[in-house]
Amino acid sequence: MAEFSDKLSEELWTTAHALADAARASILPHFRSAGLNAENKLAEGFDPVTVADRAAEEAMRAVLAEMRPQDGILGEEFGNAAGTSGLTWVLDPIDGTRGFLAGTPTWGVLIALSDETGPRLGVIDQPYTGERFCGGLGRADMTGPLGPRGLRTRAPRGLDEAILFTTFPEIGTEADRAAFGRVRDAARLTRYGMDCYAYALVAAGQIDLVVEAGLHPYDIQAPIAVIEAAGGVVTDWEGGPAHNGGRALAAANPALHAEALRLLNG
Repeated sequence: MAEFSDKLSEELWTTAHALADAARASILPHFRSAGLNAENKLAEGFDPVTVADRAAEEAMRAVLAEMRPQDGILGEEFGNAAGTSGLTWVLDPIDGTRGFLAGTPTWGVLIALSDETGPRLGVIDQPYTGERFCGGLGRADMTGPLGPRGLRTRAPRGLDEAILFTTFPEIGTEADRAAFGRVRDAARLTRYGMDCYAYALVAAGQIDLVVEAGLHPYDIQAPIAVIEAAGGVVTDWEGGPAHNGGRALAAANPALHAEALRLLNG
């Protein structure tokens, strides 16, 4: 893993904040607005996309064209753009479009910067609440209505004391659901439907676990960077890297991660 100079790290964080600011400005006029419609990207099922998703990604790509044209881009709505620097910005303009349509403030903008080893910095931004969770390259902090503060995951506790989140009760395949059920049945409290905001809550020390399946790289790379910077652990369900998507287990600490991983694997 290459080391970044202080000057480059500062430049990259300046770019990340500019991306999040641009996405906020593009999205907020559409949130809870009358007549907001969504297109369905699937022939079967429902995977919505709105004008806000597309406008936010376009705005972020315009920022990168000006500030970091040498970097690659992987975005949910407009695909890949090759770069020459070895760095790639991984963008999900609205993670949780279903929640966005429903008017809940549990969606967010996900921004990661990755190299060949995985994400090096990440931002989880919730424009409506004004919260921004940042991690990587020496940072683990957030800003919001209560002001700035550091991010730190929860101290170890047994799974029987843990709070667990996932987005969909019908997680993954039948086998995935059985594996998730073992963790759910052991946890103290399980909640659903939080999208990327659940990962932010792990980093903030509010909850203990997130277990999900069927993820894309743009769904998980920013949460990985933020949670790991705050002291947590994020892997796939076998304990390997999760930054390419698929199934993910995010835990507040290594001990709880190990306990949940054992249950996921029967």
